[in-house]
Amino acid sequence: MPQLRFLSLLRLALAGTIVAWLTGCASVSPPGSQTSQPTGPGGPQEQTTTGNAPPSAVPSAVAQPTDTATPLPAAPAEAGSGAVAPLPPVSGNRAVVALLERARQEAGSGRRESAGASLERALRIEPRNAWLWHELARLRLTQGQYAQAVSLSQKSNSLAVRERTLQALNWHLIADARIAQGDPAGAAQARKLAEELQQP
Repeated sequence: MPQLRFLSLLRLALAGTIVAWLTGCASVSPPGSQTSQPTGPGGPQEQTTTGNAPPSAVPSAVAQPTDTATPLPAAPAEAGSGAVAPLPPVSGNRAVVALLERARQEAGSGRRESAGASLERALRIEPRNAWLWHELARLRLTQGQYAQAVSLSQKSNSLAVRERTLQALNWHLIADARIAQGDPAGAAQARKLAEELQQP
C-alpha cells in the first residue's frame, strides 16, 4: 500500500509539471510574431512614427502674371530736335478748345484717326488758327504721312506771321519729316531756319 500511494503522488507531480510547462510555452510569443494593433470605432489606428520625419517640400512661390498690355508707341516729338513743346492755340471758342483736348487724348491713346477727325472739325470752325494746323501736322508726322506733315506745317507758318515760336516749331517738324524722307540736306536747311527764329 505505501508503494501504491507513492506512485500516485509521483504521477500527480509529473502531471503538474507538464501542465506548468505547457502553460509557460503558450504565454511566450514566438520570435518574429507581431502584436495586432488595437482597433477603434474608426478602424485600425496608424502606428505613430518615432524619430525625425523628413521635412516636407515647400513649393516655391510662383510669380503672379503681370499685365502684359503693350504700351502704345510714343509719337516722335519735335523736342528731340531742340524745340519746346507747343503752346495751346489761342482761341476763345470753347468748341475748338474741347475738340483740341479730345484730339490730344485720342492721339495719346493711339486712336490717331479719331484725333485727326477731331482736329479737322476744329479747323472747320477756325480755319485760320495756325496752332490747329500745327497740331494736325504733328499728328500726320506720327502717322508716317511725311509729305502731308510738311505741307500742313507750311500752311501753319503762312498763318503764323508774328508767331516766331510757332514758326520755329513748324520748321523743326519739317526737318524731322525730311529726315524721315531721306532728305538730310533739306532737314539741315529747315533746322537752320528754326534756330534763326529761336534767336532773341
